[in-house]
This record gives sequence, C-alpha cells and structure tokens, in this order.
Amino acid sequence: MSAPASFRNDAALTAALDRNLALDVARVTEAAAIAAARHMGRGDERAADLAATAAMREALTAVPMAGVIAVGPSADPEDGLFRLGEAVGDGNGPAIDVGVTPLEGGTICAMGAPNATACMALAPKGGLLSVPPIYMEKIAVGPGVPPGTVSLEADADENARALAAQRGVPVSSLLVCVLDRPRNEAVVERLRAVGARITLISDGDVSGVIAVGLPETGVDMYLGSGGAAEGVLAAAGLRCLGGFMQGRLMARTDSEKLALRAAGHEPGRLLEMDDLVPGEAMFAATGVTDGALLRGVRLHADSARSCTLVMRSRTRSIRLIDTRHDLRHDARYDARHEHRHETTPDAL
Repeated sequence: MSAPASFRNDAALTAALDRNLALDVARVTEAAAIAAARHMGRGDERAADLAATAAMREALTAVPMAGVIAVGPSADPEDGLFRLGEAVGDGNGPAIDVGVTPLEGGTICAMGAPNATACMALAPKGGLLSVPPIYMEKIAVGPGVPPGTVSLEADADENARALAAQRGVPVSSLLVCVLDRPRNEAVVERLRAVGARITLISDGDVSGVIAVGLPETGVDMYLGSGGAAEGVLAAAGLRCLGGFMQGRLMARTDSEKLALRAAGHEPGRLLEMDDLVPGEAMFAATGVTDGALLRGVRLHADSARSCTLVMRSRTRSIRLIDTRHDLRHDARYDARHEHRHETTPDAL
C-alpha cells in the first residue's frame, strides 16, 4: 500500500514535524506515564489505562497541531479510551496523524513489573497506516542490515541464520526478542533449535522492536506477533533509528477478515516499512516502570522524575530527557516548574 500522492509530493507535509514539537510530545507521554505510575502494583489494569489515557488526552490539548488519532484506538468507543478519528491538539498548526498507546503494558504496570511505557507517534496526515484492532506478525532488525536479509516469508531459524551470516557471527551470538505468548511458541522453538539466545518479554512489544535499533540494548532481532497498532507505533520509532521492519496482519476469524477488508487491507499481505510509515515520523516514549530502554517514573510526595526518549526520522536525532516535575501546582504536573536535562545518544 503506497503513500497517497498528496502525501508523497507535498513538501509542507514532510516539513510538518517541526523540532519545536519535541518537548510538546515529551510532555504528553510524561503526563500519561506519571498518571499510570500512580497505579503501579495496585492490580487494577483498567484504572491505570484510563488514568494514562485521560492525562494524555488533556496534555494533547496544548500541542500546536491539528491532530487526529489514526492508530491505537480501542475497539469499544464507549470505554473512555481514544477513538479512531478523534481530534487532538489545539487545532492550530500542521495536520498530523497521531498514534497512541497511553499505557503499553497495562498488566505489567498493575503488577509492578518492568517495561511499562507511555508511547505516541506523530506523522504528517496520511503518514501512519490505519489498522483494525487485531494482531500483526512482526520482524525487525536495526540499521545496517541490507534489505532482503530477513523476511516474514522465512522461518525464524532461517532468519537467525541469515542475520548471523550477514554480520559474520555465529547464530549463538544473536539475541532475539520475542513476546511471551502461546502463539509465539513455534518461533521460540525454531530459534532455540539453531542456538540463538532469546529474551522473552511479558508485554511491551513496541519497546521490544525499538530495542533492535539501539545497540546498547544488545537485541539483534525482534520476532513474533503482537498488537497491530503497536506494530505501526514501533515502525514509526524504528524509522527514526534507520532500522528495518516487516509486518503481516493476522485475521484469525471471519469478523477479523471483514474488519481487515473494511480497512482496505488484504489478509496475508506483507507490509514493508513504507507501508507502515511512508514518510517522516516522530516518536516519544516515557518509562512508567523500569525497563531495558527507560527508567520508570519516580514519584514523591510533591514531585516526580521521568525519563523520556524522543526521536525524529528526518534528522535521526535521539533525545533522552530526564525531567523533574513539581507536582504542587497541578495534580498532573505543571510544565512551568520542570527541570530538564537532555543527554546525547551516546549516553543512552
């Protein structure tokens, strides 16, 4: 599925993600993460998800854009979460597609386990592939891997061998991230059969995909199936890092096949990076609980501290923002009393 002509040819759209939006989107994911962190370990996933959504929705009202939720809405329009086509932003500025996961890893946040984050992606209008709420098979590797080296059309063991051969290393040196679900057991078995190392994650496959683009994580490849909306968000983040990703939407029931075709997709079609995110993108994530990518929120009586990753595809810039929030002036936080410190990519 190629990008619309208006998207490909309009220079104003590709310039829409102005660098001044970087701190705006950071404030949005920070707000969601702080709200979710208040529910850490309390065993109520829905309460954490609703709190993160409400905080993200409120923070988005201050962002200077005419945004529309294009990726990540709930299947139930009455449950208090974001809705497909919902307008966000202050209504001024560029027309922007917005992808949201106010709380990726609601269950692990409720358990107090690692790797919960608040994520969002921005792209010029038409720049994020709209997908129904179904699963997606995914494969992702970091920058520097030639196109065609790995593919969803190959088995997991074949992909591991191909990536190892391309890098000139034994398969046993590879670390592959897989979402720990019964549907991914065959992937795990094939990887173990060829001796690849595996890191299983209980949730948070957006972070799992993005990890392949950051050498300091040690993750070489992501494989397996997870949420389709999370796949598009992850592709936006990986585009900012210059990595490679393929996806394939999974229609397991007749109703899912109908939803897929209603959204303009054909079951079984391979989706390349240019299908998922055809142009420029910006990605932000704030840690809710400690994880491999980001430190979680630290809450105190009247303050909080957060760690946020903000990336832009056009410049390949990576910002790691350490923020201390004064909570005395606002139940969420007051941006006027923030103290920020940005580190260089080498310090990630």
